[in-house]
Amino acid sequence: MPLQTGIIGLPNVGKSTLFNALTESRNAEASNYPFCTIEPNVGTIFVPDYRMDELQKIYNAKKIVPSTIEFVDIAGLVRGASKGEGLGNQFLSHIKEVNAIIHIVRCFEDENVIHVDNKIDPASDIETVETELILKDIDSLERRLERISKSLKTGDKKVKKEVEVLEGLKAHFAQSRLARYYTITLDDEGKEIMKMMQFLTDVPVLYVANVDEKGVKGNKYSQVVKDIAEKEGARFLNLSVQIESEIANLETKEEKLEFIKDLGLEESGLNRLIRKAYKLLELITFYTANEKELHSWTIGNNLKAPQAAGKIHTDIERGFIRAEIMKYKDLIELRSEHAVKEKGLIHIEGKDYIIEDGDLTYFRFNV
Repeated sequence: MPLQTGIIGLPNVGKSTLFNALTESRNAEASNYPFCTIEPNVGTIFVPDYRMDELQKIYNAKKIVPSTIEFVDIAGLVRGASKGEGLGNQFLSHIKEVNAIIHIVRCFEDENVIHVDNKIDPASDIETVETELILKDIDSLERRLERISKSLKTGDKKVKKEVEVLEGLKAHFAQSRLARYYTITLDDEGKEIMKMMQFLTDVPVLYVANVDEKGVKGNKYSQVVKDIAEKEGARFLNLSVQIESEIANLETKEEKLEFIKDLGLEESGLNRLIRKAYKLLELITFYTANEKELHSWTIGNNLKAPQAAGKIHTDIERGFIRAEIMKYKDLIELRSEHAVKEKGLIHIEGKDYIIEDGDLTYFRFNV
C-alpha cells in the first residue's frame, strides 16, 4: 500500500479545493457548506524533482517514471467528533490509515465563506481538531489499559513494559500534547508499542496556513499558525489555496509560470507543499537510468541497498550481489557515465550500504 498524506481541518477551510488543485481535477467536490466531503478522495501526485529534468538532458530516455505520493482529502472535523458528532467516526477511521497529516487552517477573512464557528481564530481551530484527535486516542488508550492491566499479575515483562508506556502517554495527554511528542522520547521497544496502537496523534504534521491573495507571503493569522508549528517542532507552509486553484486551472506550463512570476513568487505553493509532504514522510529518492527508461524510486531513510533493490523487484533483493553507485552531483558535473567511470567515481557497494538521496544505482544480482 502506498504511503498516504491526509488533508485535514475544520469543515470548509479549503481541503477539497486544495486537493483539486493538487490533482488538477474536479474529483473532490468543493462547496460552501460543512461536510461537503464525506468519503475520502484519493489522488496520486507526481513529486516535483528538478534532478529528473537534469538527468533527462543526459540520458534522453524514451520513458520517464517520476516518484509519486498519495493525498487523501478527509471530511471536516467538528467539536464532539471523538464522540461521533458530525461525521466524526468516519473522519477518525479515515485519518487512522494515513502516514502523515497536512492540517489546513483558515487564515483569511471572507464574509462569503462560512466558518463553522463563525469566527477567524487559527489557534482555536487547531485546538478543536487536535483536542478531538487526543480524546479519541485517550479512549483507545484506556480501553487497551483495561484489557492488559489484568495480565500484570503474571509478571510478563512485555505486558509490564506496555502498561508503563501507556501510563506515561496518559500523563502526556493530560498536558494536551500530541502522542508523537511522547513517542520520540521512548526507546525502540516503546516506539514499537506506540506503532502497534496506531494512535491518531502519533503521525507527523505539516500545518498549512490558507491565506488570501493579500496574505500570500503571510498575515497576522498565518503568523499564529507559524508560531504554533515552531513551538511544536512541526513543519509549516504559507499557502493561498484559491490562488493555487487558479494556477492549476491554467492550460499551459508557460501561463502558470507567468502567473506565479506576477505574484512575485519563484514557484507554485503546490510544488513546495508536495516536497514538504515528501520530507514529512521521511522519504528519499534514488534513480535507475539508461536510454530506455529514467526511473525515480521512493524509499524510506536509512534503507540498505538490497532492500532498496527490492523496491524494483523482489528477485533483485533475493539475489543481490552488489550495487554500483554514481552520485548525482558527479554525473551532472561530468555529463556522462563514461566520464564518471574514467574519474573512478563509480562506487562498488555491498549489502550494508545505505542508499543516499540522489544515488544513481545499478544493481548486480543472480537468481
